[in-house]
Amino acid sequence: MIHESLKFLGEEVNKYLNLKITNPTPTVARLVVSNISLSSDTTADILPDIKDKAVLSLINVEEDRIAKQQENYTRTDLSTVYKNPPLYLNLYVLFSMNRRKYDDSLLLLGAIVQFFQHQYVFTPITHPGLDSRIQRIVVDLHNMSFEQTNHMWSILGGKYFPSVMYKVRQVTMDENATISESGFIKEIQLNDQMKIPVS
Repeated sequence: MIHESLKFLGEEVNKYLNLKITNPTPTVARLVVSNISLSSDTTADILPDIKDKAVLSLINVEEDRIAKQQENYTRTDLSTVYKNPPLYLNLYVLFSMNRRKYDDSLLLLGAIVQFFQHQYVFTPITHPGLDSRIQRIVVDLHNMSFEQTNHMWSILGGKYFPSVMYKVRQVTMDENATISESGFIKEIQLNDQMKIPVS
């Protein structure tokens, strides 16, 4: 679901950017889902993918322990199915502006922030293009200190781009693999024999 979630967000942001920024080519992909740390790579076959574009990169994955379910079973009409509960993830994603012109970078950055200010909850009902296995995606702006930002860009290769980080919540991982299955106990029968002493 990680790939599907980020691909969906990338497509939605691209649609918005193409509506807001119509010059010079309205249908070009202005944002790609890729690794921003590759921007410092000198390999020619890697650079064209993220050259002069906004880049959506996955920075961190964490378990959402608050939303974690403790029950390891579900009930149907006929039986009880035992399986591990779904795993809820928070994804930390970075939108980096890898543009040649600084003005273009700021324009894209502002448009992306504006998009998530307007639309930050995504469900299959509001967005039919969302994978049906994804129940809900919530996107929140994630604030970082100067020290955290410096540390992150050092890990990514040291070259800073205008950027913004978001926390993507409620990405569900569920293999849906049954551990065991059992029927219901519908009645309890007690067989108790009393022994009466003979006099």
